[in-house]
Amino acid sequence: MKLKPFYLILLLLFVSCGGAKSITNIESASAKDVIAAHKAATPDFKTLAGRAQLVYETEEKSQSITVSLRMEKDKNIWIKASILGITVAKALITPTRVSYYETIGKTYFEGNFALLGEWLGTPINFQQTQNLLLGQSIFTLNPSEYKVAIAQNKYKIQPKQQPQDFIHSLILNPENFKISSETLGQPSAERLLSIRYGDYQNIERQFFPSTILIDTSEKNSKTKIEINYRKIEINANVSFPFEIPQDYEEIQLN
Repeated sequence: MKLKPFYLILLLLFVSCGGAKSITNIESASAKDVIAAHKAATPDFKTLAGRAQLVYETEEKSQSITVSLRMEKDKNIWIKASILGITVAKALITPTRVSYYETIGKTYFEGNFALLGEWLGTPINFQQTQNLLLGQSIFTLNPSEYKVAIAQNKYKIQPKQQPQDFIHSLILNPENFKISSETLGQPSAERLLSIRYGDYQNIERQFFPSTILIDTSEKNSKTKIEINYRKIEINANVSFPFEIPQDYEEIQLN
């Protein structure tokens, strides 16, 4: 049985925060300076807890769910999705393992990052998943391999030479060097992932988005997700309860 709960894995893309170092002249900034400032904007915390309302839309349906997120930086990412207070799915991600179950179809998955890679359309590891959650670049930005330009008073960063059949670019806000938008594409597969962050809110000197818009497409299939934050708390006491029910059926990857 193959499950495609795109809304669950894509909701992993909805947290962003961090501090920033300043660049006085946006026009004269080098790729080295901008990339260094983006890396410096990586958030510094031990744990994170948040709640958000997520609206998931495809051509066939529209659904609204409540999402709880907990993180222990570099160790655990825990997600619970609920509808009307009833848990419909949980996921626990560590540097070596992905575990997931959903209550409606009574299915589960335990294994490596192949499932995340299948849902996102590109291989991905724990650090890249965490970067997505924190509004940092998915890929390592080497100043010798990337270039920077000014686009609508923001920084546009992209490889000097795009890898074959793969497109990657990101736009950074000059005021905090957090991502305004990031795009990943595979033209031959007609696959595109676009993430846009709305205004950022400052919580304990770190920046968090108020709204995130996610668009994905693969050939004739399109998905849209809108995430609106209700609450974010850092360095709170959190736990990561996760136990797969015994009568659930394991998901098989083709």
